[in-house]
Amino acid sequence: MAEEEAIHQIEGTVEHIIYKNEINGYVIVELDCEGEIVTATGELGDIEEGERLSLFGEFVSHPRFGPQFRAESCERKLPNTAESIQRYLASGVIKGIGEALAEKIVDVFGARTLEVMESDPMRLLEVRGMTPKKCEQVAAEAKHIFALRGVISYFEAYGIKSRYAMRAFRVWGEACRDKLTENPYLLCHEEVGLGFRAVEEFAHELHIPKESGYRVGAGILHILRHNLTLGHTCLPLDRLADTAMKFLEVSETAFYNAYQAQRRDGTIVEYIKSGSAREFVYLKEYYDAERFITDRIDVMRSFGPQDNRDFDKMIAEAEQSSGMTYAALQKEAIRSALARGLLILTGGPGTGKTTTLNAIISCFEKEGHTVMIAAPTGRAAKRVSDLTGYDAKTIHRLLEVQFDPMGNQKFTHNEENPLKCDVLVVDEMSMVDVLLFSHLLRAIRLGCRVILVGDSDQLPSVGAGNLLQNLIVSGCMPVVALKEIFRQAQQSVIVTNAHRIVHGEMPDLLRKDNDFFFFHRTEFEPAASLLIDLVVKRLPAAPQYKFDPTHDIQVICPSRRGTLGVIELNKMLQARLNPPTADKAQVRSPLYEFREGDKVMQTKNNYDITWTKDGENGEGIFNGDIGHIKSINRRRGEAIIDFEGRITVYPTMMMEQLELAYAITVHKSQGSEFEAVIIPLLGKFEKLSYRNLLYTAVTRAKRLLIIIGTPQKIEQMVQNNRRTNRYSCLRDMLEQSMTTENRHDPDDPESIFD
Repeated sequence: MAEEEAIHQIEGTVEHIIYKNEINGYVIVELDCEGEIVTATGELGDIEEGERLSLFGEFVSHPRFGPQFRAESCERKLPNTAESIQRYLASGVIKGIGEALAEKIVDVFGARTLEVMESDPMRLLEVRGMTPKKCEQVAAEAKHIFALRGVISYFEAYGIKSRYAMRAFRVWGEACRDKLTENPYLLCHEEVGLGFRAVEEFAHELHIPKESGYRVGAGILHILRHNLTLGHTCLPLDRLADTAMKFLEVSETAFYNAYQAQRRDGTIVEYIKSGSAREFVYLKEYYDAERFITDRIDVMRSFGPQDNRDFDKMIAEAEQSSGMTYAALQKEAIRSALARGLLILTGGPGTGKTTTLNAIISCFEKEGHTVMIAAPTGRAAKRVSDLTGYDAKTIHRLLEVQFDPMGNQKFTHNEENPLKCDVLVVDEMSMVDVLLFSHLLRAIRLGCRVILVGDSDQLPSVGAGNLLQNLIVSGCMPVVALKEIFRQAQQSVIVTNAHRIVHGEMPDLLRKDNDFFFFHRTEFEPAASLLIDLVVKRLPAAPQYKFDPTHDIQVICPSRRGTLGVIELNKMLQARLNPPTADKAQVRSPLYEFREGDKVMQTKNNYDITWTKDGENGEGIFNGDIGHIKSINRRRGEAIIDFEGRITVYPTMMMEQLELAYAITVHKSQGSEFEAVIIPLLGKFEKLSYRNLLYTAVTRAKRLLIIIGTPQKIEQMVQNNRRTNRYSCLRDMLEQSMTTENRHDPDDPESIFD
């Protein structure tokens, strides 16, 4: 159907409001369209019963609620008959007017009621029983309502959705329209949240000059926010200036005038690295995060336990209890954790991180300390819980995340309400960004011991910063890097090849008798065909493996795009592993057709969805969680999904938060382990062809790893040790906070990663 044929217009009076979200203006209403009742949905704003609406959109069929009109835009018309005006006022739109008073007012003024209330509200004294005080209250409330309606109508004329107008009205009140006409870029304000490019269109309509300080200042903030998504907590001023002048097409003078204005307002902060004249520019929130991390670690060092306990005796007792003998570096890590209360424990696969961590936790618990364990993702938390036997939570769940009316996250636990623990262990620290870590440090008491565990050779966090690497190289706290591969792990070619990769050596691609296999393919189609065959037939049929193709085997790709990217491979694998049948329900999403039996991944944190597991209830399904669709009920508009034992009911409209997960990216796999992993390495994807991405992918496999591609591609990735260049001043801040005496020497091989 052509686009113009899909757009319809309907007009009617609001009979009943079924649902209203006060935060974003989303409503479900029953509309009386010349005697026919139509259910309409959309972000229509602060509407009330009795209003007349003209809606533009399309008719859709909701699986649970049936036919609906999904509105993309809305034109408001105040009710214009005495009957509809009375219903409108009786709905409670104006505080102080109920059903009885609404009837009295309309009896006096009839169809001119709203006109009188807007232009001459004190005439309400003509209504029997209306006192001067009551009249003033109603007049003030009516003024507020008419002002909000005027703001919404004004912005809708420029194509700006009502939710943004409502947010702006909450921030600036009745002066909102005048303020935003003068400076439309206030709509980019965090409390409103309209994107810079959308505001540009509005500003153009208002003839705002290109070099307006309002525009250039908003452009600077837009560039800094965009670079957060690329991992940078700050930008060098010279680079910011060059980018802004080109992007905004403005002069150097216009840039620096706006830049200095933003500094004076405190929305951005400038930091100069020691020994350098180069200025770095931060959004204030990210400067505050890195500054807080620095200051808190500095204070925590002084709170570290200073006693003369016999740590060697404690370690010996832990060995006896566990039946294990710890290596020298493992003992060093245990001793450092107990003595100093701060430790970074790092190391690759097979080096005994889990064994060491278990010993540390055991020693602390023997002393009567309360230990809490956290990880950045749900799968990472489950993994550390399985490995250690201790309960672990996501960092967000541990801090008890909540959301303000704008949808921004805040945490219940902070300086005023700290966590009740003596020891905090954070696993998979390479995935933690600076903003989240600053919130975590705010939530612990100064005397709390902190043990950070991770592999610094893995990919850095999706969020901004290169936190773990900065903490390590700054020498701000003790670091023990476990390097020895233990005898049992030495039998695994996965482990030995992972360590070869990390040291810049080619993995052994020739061995065919262990857990690591390489298939040489140079063309996309044969490589894809082999991959599908391995997943669907060969590995499940192999008697030594008997892998389940969806539960045990995971395809991990560097890229989402291309023949061997996540999207195409998911479609090919779904077609073979879970083809459509007449009795198999399915539901369409923007990217995939989901079917009963599909393997799926949650793509964003959802803290509200409830689940049950073994008779217990809980909340939250998180970005990266993998599950299987058990059933789809199109009539009820819901799907039952099993996330590793957590049974959830998803409204089908919410399934846009899911993707097929037969194949996933390396970034999404971080923090997880799978029985068997297949990695296709063909194609350019030059921006993703580097060592720590390959290393991260390889270390996701537990029992079997298969790489399909060319030795040349693998060698290119191994040799490319380009660490992701992320602008941050955290390392410099940490180094400046320390004296020579309390800094841990990064060149000491016994105490720090090299």
